[in-house]
Amino acid sequence: MTTLPVCAARLVRHSRLVICPVTTSLTRCLHASIKGNPAKTTRALVPMYSKFKESSECRNMSFLGGQDKDFIFRQLLEYKSFTYTYLLADAKTKEAILIDPVLETVDRDVKLVTDMGLNLLYGVNTHVHADHITGTGKIKEKIPTCKSVISEVSTAKADIKLKAGDKLKFGNFEIEARATPGHTGGCMTFVCHKKGLVFTGDAVLIRGCGRTDFQEGDAAKLYKSVHSQIFSLPDDYLVLPAHDYTGQTSSTVGEEKTLNPRLTKSLEEFQQIMKNLNLPYPKQIDKALPANLVCGIQEEQAAQ
Repeated sequence: MTTLPVCAARLVRHSRLVICPVTTSLTRCLHASIKGNPAKTTRALVPMYSKFKESSECRNMSFLGGQDKDFIFRQLLEYKSFTYTYLLADAKTKEAILIDPVLETVDRDVKLVTDMGLNLLYGVNTHVHADHITGTGKIKEKIPTCKSVISEVSTAKADIKLKAGDKLKFGNFEIEARATPGHTGGCMTFVCHKKGLVFTGDAVLIRGCGRTDFQEGDAAKLYKSVHSQIFSLPDDYLVLPAHDYTGQTSSTVGEEKTLNPRLTKSLEEFQQIMKNLNLPYPKQIDKALPANLVCGIQEEQAAQ
């Protein structure tokens, strides 16, 4: 029996979010699910999902999205670095935040914010990225009231530097900052408890984790911070990473606690795994790091 891929099936049954479809057929299937016919949804989505994930449409769009009467959510993909940007907003007050925007897709993100009539308060970085330049600087040029945000431990320039436990409010919602160092020294995970969403950056990927061999990376720190700050959350919280390279969009805390092939090992085994990865030097690191240390502020970077 053919089954719906895990990442899509999870979204169909998840009470907080639904797939943001790109075809009317997908829309009809999802409406059937909402009306109480998930079996029909699964049968119809299998062939369409298989075609869709191989299409060019999948490369630069919002695939995972949801909206109820009080909350707006979009997951947006930058396909060259396979980076996910997340838009969260209060549907009533229109206050919004962007998590991990990318320079190349700033125009798309700003257009979405403008089209939806949102007031973008913050451009948030989970860490100083090495594989792409953040879009926060360019966004601030287009939306001057938007403030750039990053961990104070990162030493990067930003309007707001967060400590562990700090919260960013947007309307009637907020995200809590949790320190999850290890991939880099200044990594943060952001949790929206009200909706059960966990934005893990590169600390936890779907069935993986970020590398620990540069930027003050430390395998032991990553292991301990993930187990104490992410795996301590409720099992049904949705894990939303900064990247995925296999076509998946989300996981859950419970899944990663039991299925992650690295982070389910002992600390000693995990350290050995990370030591033996032998990954290539990041292609964009020499360009991305200097820019990201000023949160992508274009004029400051050009002057240096």
